[in-house]
Amino acid sequence: MTADVTSPGVVRVLVPGRSVRHDLRAVKIVLHRELLRFVNDRTRMFSTLIQPVLWLFVMGTGLSTLISLGPGQGVDFRTFIYPGVIAMTVITTAMFSAGSIVWDREFGFLREMLVAPVSRAAIVIGKCLGGGIVATAQGVIILALAGFVHVPYSPTLILTLLGEMFLASVTITAFGVSLAARMKTMQSFFGIMQMAIMPMIFLSGAMFPLANLPGWLAFLTKINPLTYAVDPMRHAVFSHLSVSPRVVEALNPGVHWFGWHVPILAELGIVALMGLGLLGVAIAQFRRTD
Repeated sequence: MTADVTSPGVVRVLVPGRSVRHDLRAVKIVLHRELLRFVNDRTRMFSTLIQPVLWLFVMGTGLSTLISLGPGQGVDFRTFIYPGVIAMTVITTAMFSAGSIVWDREFGFLREMLVAPVSRAAIVIGKCLGGGIVATAQGVIILALAGFVHVPYSPTLILTLLGEMFLASVTITAFGVSLAARMKTMQSFFGIMQMAIMPMIFLSGAMFPLANLPGWLAFLTKINPLTYAVDPMRHAVFSHLSVSPRVVEALNPGVHWFGWHVPILAELGIVALMGLGLLGVAIAQFRRTD
């Protein structure tokens, strides 16, 4: 007597279709992963603070003995460079966050994200938001040092700087993601990062006033995107300092285009538009990534 042999059935694998709900969940997961990575990596947290603290307290204190800022009324050099140091902190941290994409590619995690049933735009948005939050959180530590450089702990000032830091850090993270999406090794990414970021920081007016510059240097500061992130931070700080109008005019002149003073809201709008443009570039790069 022969028994019937039933062939094993085919197991169906159900893959959820793409939807806005799944994409929002993907944004949340990528963002949450960035926060966990930052919290668990204390070495990175402290190492990225070394350079800003050295600039603020070592270089700032040393140069303040030689430089008296402000006509007729001295302003501590550390107070002047404080907004630039905040910008330096969030920019460096944001680029490190973006660089983790290269690390994920080397260890195969990026491929797992790319084959997930979510849009690649959701992955990029989650990455940029996570990098922005991480960089802003790092900048909060520099905000806590405001009193040591004669900057008041004003709630309005702190909230303003937090918003400006987040906007700048998301924009820089998008820039970093657009670079990292095509990089194969960490060495290549950090080489490009140093070549791009350091000149942009030094040409943003972070360490010197934008007034009375030579023509060539003034032109470079005007076409430098980071200038429009640093200047609003400096304006926010100086608006809470008790200094004369002459000092403000000399140290916080703002950005001028052919004699027209660019408003702070316009500068923030420029940063926001650059962020959206770079986010689009990053998404396009990710869609071509294998």
